[in-house]
Amino acid sequence: MFDDRSRKYHNQYVPLKPVDVDLYKPFVGAEFLDDLKFLAEPLEKKVWANVNSTFIGGGVAEMLQGVVPFARGLGIEARWFVIEGSEEFFTVTKKFHNLLQGVDQDITLREIFHAYLDTIDENTRDVKVVGHMVTIHDPQPAAIIMNGNVYGHIFWRCHIDTSAASRRIWRFLLPYINQFEGAIFSSSEFIRENVQVPTYEISPSIDPLRTKNKHRTRKEALKVLGKLFDESNIDPDRPIIAAVSRYDIHKNQKAIISAFKLLKKNLPKGTAPVLVMVGNSASDDPEGMMVYKEIKKAADGEKDIHLFLNVENNDEIIGSLLAIAECFVHVSTKEGFGLVVSEAMWQGTPVVGSKVGGIKMQVVNGHNGFVVEPYAIEDMARAMKSILEDEQLKHTLSKNAMQTVRQHYLLPHMVYKHLLLMRYCMEIDNKVPPFRVNKLTYSEITEALYGRTVWPFSTDDLKKRLETIWEGLEK
Repeated sequence: MFDDRSRKYHNQYVPLKPVDVDLYKPFVGAEFLDDLKFLAEPLEKKVWANVNSTFIGGGVAEMLQGVVPFARGLGIEARWFVIEGSEEFFTVTKKFHNLLQGVDQDITLREIFHAYLDTIDENTRDVKVVGHMVTIHDPQPAAIIMNGNVYGHIFWRCHIDTSAASRRIWRFLLPYINQFEGAIFSSSEFIRENVQVPTYEISPSIDPLRTKNKHRTRKEALKVLGKLFDESNIDPDRPIIAAVSRYDIHKNQKAIISAFKLLKKNLPKGTAPVLVMVGNSASDDPEGMMVYKEIKKAADGEKDIHLFLNVENNDEIIGSLLAIAECFVHVSTKEGFGLVVSEAMWQGTPVVGSKVGGIKMQVVNGHNGFVVEPYAIEDMARAMKSILEDEQLKHTLSKNAMQTVRQHYLLPHMVYKHLLLMRYCMEIDNKVPPFRVNKLTYSEITEALYGRTVWPFSTDDLKKRLETIWEGLEK
């Protein structure tokens, strides 16, 4: 069954109020908004359905919280479905996530059949997802394409860096991916081999109207942070280095702690920065608490390192923290995009990021921040030191960071591309969207659509096929 923690309406989330899109005029300009309204005009009352695995926690949920009301503000019937799963289901799909990011983990056929496929079957047995365009987000709900209960122009949206995906998990997911009308990736670098459907590159985005992304004065930000800082004995007059993300093995928070400790050793006396790390747990990530405990152990009682988990007034706290921080550090080992990087840059906070995935798409070394290798502790410390000690450098990086987000990574930019895709699917436009990556010929598309097994087929047949694949991969 689909879960809805907000409002029951045919098992989906429907925002009560569409957003007034004219509120985005100060951020993207009147001309761009006029173009959006023009694109949306023939899509009025058309349905754009989205399916993911959680309403809260993680970047996908945050984006949809902005995308759905914005699209509805343009007159589109945007809908949001969330699949319901057990702890076992999310444990298995977390393994999928890790395997797709190149982390070697054991996974069994029983986990795939029982925890994953049976859960997908339960979710779609009595519920239909219908839309003129349907976007299925990430691996958790990917297999719903097999049940024949999703109708429309259906796309798989991958928010994960799959460039080094495990061969086992990619071959398992590939038959599902190739049943979609197309696949959308955050970067063309993430597209693996044997995808036989059209692929598109669409960068994620942040919502400038979200509380987290409001621009605050230092005085306003400190007022929001006052209680938290007082309770934790954090002096706001000291330089603050911020790190915000889910507590996850790929977020590499231990490296941030090591770099911070090295930074303190290399700074002159009288300069004493504070590291503030804030993390949330997501309902579809069962590993979060375990990782949090490991990071807490790595901090080893260091008095200038402050760890927070699931703080109250999360958006206000994080937005205010990013507004007053001297720099922001995000050195993931794998990152599909990293919305929090754009959030920090939007606040004018220089970023020290890693040269991976979507981070290197956003951060240009020496222009709006610095990029380093994920485990280059000395380089991280050196970059932080440069920002703390050079006020003119910090000002230049800050200005360029805000401009980068304004030009590329705000919500209206992302919706613009989805409208082009929706118009193309519905044959309102005949021109292929400019963000299409592969150039399939007519014969290739025909083979992709008709030269493969069509879902659904029997569970016994599925089991035989998977067992054959598994045996081949284990040899």
